[in-house]
Amino acid sequence: MKIDFEGARLYVRPGPTDLRKGVTGLLAIIENEMHLDALSNSVFFFCNKSHRLLKIIFWNKTGFWLAQKRLEMATWPWPNTSQEAREINTEQFEMLLAGIDFWRAHEEIKFDSVF
Repeated sequence: MKIDFEGARLYVRPGPTDLRKGVTGLLAIIENEMHLDALSNSVFFFCNKSHRLLKIIFWNKTGFWLAQKRLEMATWPWPNTSQEAREINTEQFEMLLAGIDFWRAHEEIKFDSVF
């Protein structure tokens, strides 16, 4: 199954999350701690303390989807603080799933002129 996140806003919750929580518990975090609307066209990502378990939750107009992936021999790159976390784009989402730590990658520099 392929899920299309095109046009959706993608949010990462920094730091560890207790992923024993199901839909209701994660929705409480989205609304009360992240101060975001869980019913918007948004996708929310959560990671556990060991960085081996990832949960994704999103609303698709008829109900909430909750997806989970557990890594067996690696860990997810994950931001620890709210300063590191930010809204990510679909390209960064693909990098996250591939294990690429774009949070610590070099920032692109844009100059108006050389001199």
